[in-house]
Amino acid sequence: MIENYIQWYAPSLDRQIDVLVYGDRGHPLILFPTSMGKYYESKDNGLIDAIAWFIDNGLVKVYCPDSVDAWSWYNKQVPPAERAHNHTRYNAMLHNELLPRIRGESGYDRIAVAGCSFGGYQAANFAFRYPGAVSYLFSLSGVFDVRFRLDGYYDDNVFYNNPVDFVPGDNDPALWQMGIILGTGEYDICLAENENFSRILSTKHIQHWLDIRPQARHDWPLWKAQLPHYLSLM
Repeated sequence: MIENYIQWYAPSLDRQIDVLVYGDRGHPLILFPTSMGKYYESKDNGLIDAIAWFIDNGLVKVYCPDSVDAWSWYNKQVPPAERAHNHTRYNAMLHNELLPRIRGESGYDRIAVAGCSFGGYQAANFAFRYPGAVSYLFSLSGVFDVRFRLDGYYDDNVFYNNPVDFVPGDNDPALWQMGIILGTGEYDICLAENENFSRILSTKHIQHWLDIRPQARHDWPLWKAQLPHYLSLM
């Protein structure tokens, strides 16, 4: 498998960003790590191996960026307002720095996004913030309400990074042009989150698939079974 490591100084973050890239052609996919996960997490936990066939056959090119969760949502050392602001800066890096690079390398205007657990939140938040840039969203055991990280604080940065809040009032036509899968399991700790967000999408008549796997729990074996299936549907 072709694997490349890239890094650059990201002005949006005022820090270095690290990304592992798998493959050399195909539909681009940003694959986000779990809570406070690193750019190599998906490789270390076998998720890249699980989708290797799609990479090796030139069907997808996968970008695995570092997270900044420990600097944003999970940073209890700073006030909640700063946590939300720091995530807004991460969004800016993704949209203004990583996305143009992906478009230039791939020739695709719209990309796919995916992630597991809190990475599912990252994927969903990016997809619904920028629906015109996203062709497919695969959220695996994701969360869609980030307020549990903010000690009751709320501002515009929270609202516009909290899909359960901003999606109901968003009528961007591109929302109805995405392929959306919300993957979860029967015993998943995020099952209720996915069922609730599915209801929000259904209320807006946004087509999607709520995939609840029987007997499955919130862990890598579930995600390694789901993601190859979802890629096969692209």
